[in-house]
Amino acid sequence: MWTYIKTFLKWVVFATVIGLVCGGVGTLFYFAVAKATLLRTTYGWLLYLLPAAGLVIVAMYRLAGMEKDEGTNLVLESVRTDRTPPGRMAPLIFVATVLTHLCGGSSGREGAALQIGGSVGSFVGKQIRLNQKDRQVMIMCGMAAVFSALFGTPLTATLFSMEVIGVGVLYYAALIPCLYSSLIAYGVAQWAGAAAVAFPLTGAPQDQLLPVIQVTGLAILCALVGILFCVSMHQLGKLYQRFLPNPYLRVAVGALLVIGVTLLSGTRDYNGAGTEVIALAMAGQAVPWAFTMKILMTALTLGAGFKGGEIVPAFFVGATFGCVAAPLLGLSGSFGAAIGLVAVFCSVVNCPLASLMLSMELFGGGHLVLFAVACAVSYLFSGPYGLYHSQKLVYSKLSPTYVNADTK
Repeated sequence: MWTYIKTFLKWVVFATVIGLVCGGVGTLFYFAVAKATLLRTTYGWLLYLLPAAGLVIVAMYRLAGMEKDEGTNLVLESVRTDRTPPGRMAPLIFVATVLTHLCGGSSGREGAALQIGGSVGSFVGKQIRLNQKDRQVMIMCGMAAVFSALFGTPLTATLFSMEVIGVGVLYYAALIPCLYSSLIAYGVAQWAGAAAVAFPLTGAPQDQLLPVIQVTGLAILCALVGILFCVSMHQLGKLYQRFLPNPYLRVAVGALLVIGVTLLSGTRDYNGAGTEVIALAMAGQAVPWAFTMKILMTALTLGAGFKGGEIVPAFFVGATFGCVAAPLLGLSGSFGAAIGLVAVFCSVVNCPLASLMLSMELFGGGHLVLFAVACAVSYLFSGPYGLYHSQKLVYSKLSPTYVNADTK
């Protein structure tokens, strides 16, 4: 019993440190991105500085010796291997993501959150001379803490940081440290005035047989949209590198393409994270092609070398698609947007438990059965696809079969 008590006290102390540090950094990042978004929407001419911002980002990473940066994939891999996220990853991704949002690139924030948190967690673990296994837990603590500070969803952040490492497994040994660091970071962010993400849920049906069938159909479609999202992110990035091997030329051309698509579309809805469009979808308002435009814009942005993340764009894609597709299945557009957001998120990250918890923290737990159906179905039908190539398939989605041993 004394061994368990010592372990508990150790992780409470370490999680408190990580929660305070990453909560502070995550809160600062939250306000920096919010300010960048405000400036971009106020001064539309900032869009035309996107090529210059891209060149600055590439130059920063080259000067720091990280021109072949693996981003979030490196953080995920470091939890299973002896690879370590460099300390300079945190300031680089912080500045690069703010520049991307300031000048109109289409990206999210969570990729930066995972990289900042993983980098800080690894750095703190080194400073207090933890062994390799404990440093890996500290990396997960940092991921959970910054995610929690940014989105205001501490339980989702806890589960996501433990579940995203490998498909089919949950790293329960990290439960206490990830939970405590997430809760402390959430408290820091709330104390500083960062707003938690939440949406009112309207138009929800009763949990009966017909709605279960309708949600099942919508979840299958969302899984296919999630596959389209993942394939677009990966393939467009490969096309960029194949035809534009020079990173400076690649990011400049990508910026010009983003500017061109923005002008042709006649709207700025697809620049930045797009949280306003998500809110409209939750109210039952979305144009039929919005989800395809967001996929295109995000792939053009991140594939070219700009920084940020794919999760908030995935929220955008899921919410707008669900809003449009749900009425075809007999569901309300607003409820379909909520199902779509959670189902597409689940399909691209392969984290059904974190996705289910996300539905509770965003929409409340009143219709948990229907969200559980959406998560389970989209998880299965997304197959082997996912956003992160470092996320290992440990147990098959088709049967309880051990697939990959590279998780220890």
